[in-house]
Amino acid sequence: MSLAALATAFLLIVTLGYVLKCWLSPFGDCRKCAGMGHALTADRKGKPKRGRDCRRCHATGKRIRVGRWIYNRAARTYRAGTR
Repeated sequence: MSLAALATAFLLIVTLGYVLKCWLSPFGDCRKCAGMGHALTADRKGKPKRGRDCRRCHATGKRIRVGRWIYNRAARTYRAGTR
């Protein structure tokens, strides 16, 4: 098996794996708040406490994956074009 065929097979497996992940779990944890929905801050004594709500995920802790966002956009464009 040549190196090009091996690289192509690897890229195909990775791509199909990501597509499967986006199909089964379209939402992932927010990168900014690590899925908590809010930031952790410290009070005067150094004890952690709940901070402000995350602006990126609107305090849900979840964000739509990039692959799912692309699929949704393509599906919406296709539906709008076939009406």
